[in-house]
Amino acid sequence: MDIYEMLNTDVKINMAFGYPGSEPLQHKKISKILHESIINEGEAALQYTPATGLSYVRKTIKDYLINKGIVMNEYDELILTPGGMSSMYYTFFSILNPKDYIVVESPTFAGALDAIKFVKAKPLPINIDEDGLKVDNLEYNIKKAINDGNKVKAIYTNPTAHNPTGVIMSDDRRKQLIEIANKYDILVIEDDPYGFFVFDTDKRFTSLKTLDSEGRVIYMGTFSKILAPGLRLGYIIANKIITDAIESMITITAINPSTLSQYIAMYAIKEGVVDETIENARKVYRKKRDVLIESLEEYMPSGSEWYKPKGGLFAFVYLPKEVDTTEMLPKAIERGVAYVPGRNFFADGSGSNAMRVNFSYPSIDKLKEGIKIIGETAKEIIK
Repeated sequence: MDIYEMLNTDVKINMAFGYPGSEPLQHKKISKILHESIINEGEAALQYTPATGLSYVRKTIKDYLINKGIVMNEYDELILTPGGMSSMYYTFFSILNPKDYIVVESPTFAGALDAIKFVKAKPLPINIDEDGLKVDNLEYNIKKAINDGNKVKAIYTNPTAHNPTGVIMSDDRRKQLIEIANKYDILVIEDDPYGFFVFDTDKRFTSLKTLDSEGRVIYMGTFSKILAPGLRLGYIIANKIITDAIESMITITAINPSTLSQYIAMYAIKEGVVDETIENARKVYRKKRDVLIESLEEYMPSGSEWYKPKGGLFAFVYLPKEVDTTEMLPKAIERGVAYVPGRNFFADGSGSNAMRVNFSYPSIDKLKEGIKIIGETAKEIIK
């Protein structure tokens, strides 16, 4: 059984996947919006749309993001996609050639590493700390790769409420990252599914897209976490040359993003349901984050380490070196708990003693129980 089969096993406490919690989801209001959409829009709600989405839906989303501080330049276009992972694959296929290098954080989102492998590009990992990507190491490694005759095409980053660690890149580092990208003519892919879930401040961190003066930042977002994952609706903001290329790929693969999902998203923005979902989620996830940290402190074996997540849905935990979390996973699953082993998040396959745990989905009681089981399982291995 491979890792994905294990993680899809029915377990009592699933801390593996990036599911939003059930508490913030507004299913009754979404049901009402769905009814309104079909009544108000008629046949249009059940028909095909342009490949990149309906123009007035896109404008509603664009205006919403501008109001949240995302600044776009005159050559940028916002397009809709069938979800965040679709956005990633479409983007990587559009800009990367086989053997191109793409900078990634270390650790980074496991799905991004899978997509990079799929397009036969090469990841260039750069370490992170509690302030995000180490930009001092970034320029050194880019120069070295270029001097070795390689093409560094892009930087992929999840700067706000990072997956898997929950750290947030400082604004100073964001500015330095853009300066480096400008200097070496490199595209920047800003993946921002969790940027609305910052816990300990009301400050909205400056988007890399907002700092983008040369049109090189490709900004990706999704309604999966801020409204409902079942809608399968994402969005990309990028230079029109790039969005035109992505449009061609949507046309031949999906035809168009879900028409009903587009209308639901538009009505949900206009009626305040998106903002309500975000605010409810922030409160719920902040509380769960605090319970998670308390549980880690109580139950993890001595020598374990982690960053306190500043936002998002995940924590990344390093256990003592003698614990291999891939080998430990079947034992945890037998006891009813699933997590994702850490080596899935590293381009070089390191992180054998690390794991990602999701704290947004389990109830508080299951969160405590799950961490207790993981801690007990790890301690037995150490003995």
